[in-house]
Amino acid sequence: MSEEFHKLALDYHKGERPGKISVSSHKSLDTHHDLSLAYTPGVAAPVREIVKDKSKVYDYTIKGNLVAVITDGSAVLGLGNVGPLAAKPVMEGKGVLFKQFADIDVFNIEIDTQDVDEFIQTVKNISPTFGGINLEDISAPRCFEIEQRLIEALDIPVFHDDQHGTAIIIAAGLLNALEIQGKTPENAILTCLGAGAAGIATLDLLCELGFEKSNILLVDSKGVITDSREGLTKEKADYASHTRKQTLADAMEGCDVFVGVASSNLVSQDMVKSMADNPIVFALSNPDPEISPADANAARDDLIMATGRSDYPNQVNNVLGFPFIFRGALDAKASEINVEMKIAAVHALKDLAKLEVPQDVLDAYDIDAISFGKDYIIPKPFDKRLIDVVPKAVFDAAVSSGVSRL
Repeated sequence: MSEEFHKLALDYHKGERPGKISVSSHKSLDTHHDLSLAYTPGVAAPVREIVKDKSKVYDYTIKGNLVAVITDGSAVLGLGNVGPLAAKPVMEGKGVLFKQFADIDVFNIEIDTQDVDEFIQTVKNISPTFGGINLEDISAPRCFEIEQRLIEALDIPVFHDDQHGTAIIIAAGLLNALEIQGKTPENAILTCLGAGAAGIATLDLLCELGFEKSNILLVDSKGVITDSREGLTKEKADYASHTRKQTLADAMEGCDVFVGVASSNLVSQDMVKSMADNPIVFALSNPDPEISPADANAARDDLIMATGRSDYPNQVNNVLGFPFIFRGALDAKASEINVEMKIAAVHALKDLAKLEVPQDVLDAYDIDAISFGKDYIIPKPFDKRLIDVVPKAVFDAAVSSGVSRL
């Protein structure tokens, strides 16, 4: 980040009114009569109805369109364990995206504890307020336990976006990239660099979509995760390989797909050169990828490249997922976001990228033309069709899989 951009960002967040979000009313409150309806005595009417039937809370309050974006500040962006206060700008930003892209209201909540039990109990205690819980920027492996226990305890969707949002967008783009490169999930050899929340969730989802565990090598800061390594977490142990390969360079030799969700500048041109014909490189570390598109494309002219950045083609951006996934889940009054709903979102995004791109999308990105191919494997975030296709796919999957209350 340049010094000039740093100052622009600070000015943007401060402005005349600090922060990015506010609370407003969409009901009139201009007269004495309005006041009597909004508060006492009128507010007693919906209270009585909810006492008689708890499901009426969805009819008379914001609950059905309100999501909590919750963090403990332990893994914020690429900045690490910065704590709850420093995490707040990111959570506010997430709230803005929910509202802008899917008209979902958000309260951002930063919890001042990194004790797993205390965090879970806090979320459980406030959960009646919300129609869904979006966990954010929580470090691994704690995030796995936190999400799973909350899913089991609550009857509203709980979704850790760093895990599943990332996984869904990667999967959609990767399925299209494989098709273009003439490869299949069942036969593709994949190396994943990064065994945290995003890496593990991505591999879990890819295996649901047909990838074979026996064709996957998972690499962390110590090297290839093998079944001979001791002290592995359950999540890492699930992807421990019986192999003699030890380093990232070993793992990338001959592989069809590289997925990086780790840190910048860890992949060399020689590593990319050692991959199989027609390789796929998803270097997703932000702000700097594991290898730059310039270096990767200089090493190979037959690859498909994706990053997490908006200034390169094929941006893997979670905003393609979480607003629309929650929109579908909330509209279905779903009790959870299950694997069927995640897979439905993957296919909706995958298929949308194959359709003709509307002019308003071209205008938003100041480009003359773009079509399905090596430089366009994932829809653009400002594609207005996202709100039509992804929520419907998630909604239908919620109903057909039996988690909808409708």
